[in-house]
Amino acid sequence: MKQRTVILGAGFAGIQTALELEPVLGGNPQHEIVLVNDTNFFLFTPLLPEIASSYINPRHIVQPIRDIRGRRNFEFRRDDVRSIDVAARRVMLAGGPLEYASLVVALGSEAEYFGVPGAREFTFDYKTLEQAVVLRDHVIDCCEHAEHVADAAARARLMTFVVVGGGYTGVEIASELQDFLFGYVVSRYRRLPRSEIRLVVLEAAPEILRGVHPSLAGHAAKYMRKEGIELRTGARVTRCLAAGVEINGAETIHSETVIWASGVRAHRLVASLPGPHDRIGRCVVNEFLQLEGHPEVFIAGDSSAATTALDAPRVAPVAIQHGKIAAKNIAAIAAGGGAAASYKYEPMGMLVSLGMNYAVVDLGGLKFSGYFAWLFWNAVHLFKLVGFKKQIQVALDWMLASVFPRDASIVRRPRNCKFCDPPQAASHHQ
Repeated sequence: MKQRTVILGAGFAGIQTALELEPVLGGNPQHEIVLVNDTNFFLFTPLLPEIASSYINPRHIVQPIRDIRGRRNFEFRRDDVRSIDVAARRVMLAGGPLEYASLVVALGSEAEYFGVPGAREFTFDYKTLEQAVVLRDHVIDCCEHAEHVADAAARARLMTFVVVGGGYTGVEIASELQDFLFGYVVSRYRRLPRSEIRLVVLEAAPEILRGVHPSLAGHAAKYMRKEGIELRTGARVTRCLAAGVEINGAETIHSETVIWASGVRAHRLVASLPGPHDRIGRCVVNEFLQLEGHPEVFIAGDSSAATTALDAPRVAPVAIQHGKIAAKNIAAIAAGGGAAASYKYEPMGMLVSLGMNYAVVDLGGLKFSGYFAWLFWNAVHLFKLVGFKKQIQVALDWMLASVFPRDASIVRRPRNCKFCDPPQAASHHQ
């Protein structure tokens, strides 16, 4: 009977595991590799904020998994994972059970709402391609309605955009929206002056971009304020409403667009696995990324907290390294040995885009910002894109956006729009 390695999740960690493991075990007739994901594509999440601003085409940051696989010898299944039974070494998929000899759990993370009332129901999450497209169309729809709505209060709500969270994701989403709203919208929507657009970032901590060198984080904050973004630190969201947010239990900002980028926690299936977990539900695993009591199970990516690097950030380079470590250890075990490759976090620097033509870079001892930092940011992400075709498409998107206007076509009718469909205006949650 074949020994089967099952990889759950086709993000950076899952894809890397499959690509690293296939040359070693893919040609072994006694072994099979099965990659399972709920979509049939790999999403390049570092460029996801640029979807909200119509800077790049949504299809250009996804790559079909079967195209990535090419002639490689592993199986792919598009299916939903329902449960994981580590005692029986079985994964239950929507399409039925799947037995394994080795398992890699790389299911990513989910939004963490911190128990804030209304956050799940009335805010826009921003982790998937569909959510990015939904938000993009919603922002454009708000501008369409605001240009002709008669009620001044409704107009103000439509033109107020709130981003909850001042980390990397929140800052990059806000910066992209700034480009779109203060660049494209002001020039194309004749009744929407710049003075009526309000873009707010709410961060509960005393500063934004924790993890970035303080001097660069301070520079980024100064630049964002100069560009018209309202940064509010020490602003803890205590309640989310159908048309706004409550801050510190006292102040309310009225808005039709509240984007939740405040934090993440481990995937719910990871949180249900046996063994120790950290405060956000990640499995605390050993240096080999093995689940306690189950050496055949490896946890990789956002859901993994290695004892040797508990404070490692949840970013793509870490997930890629996890994938490499898991693959090496599975190959070693399959060869009759034991896990030997251990994970140690080595900071590789941070890159944060602040919109078109500006970024901050903290790379080792090198810290710089501005236009050349933005070019460097573009070069790094272009290089990391999977597939030459996608690299060309994104590069062309960037070049065209510097010459021609953004594409503000609404590609799908917005759902739950209180102006289009008043009776259905129950929540923003898609």
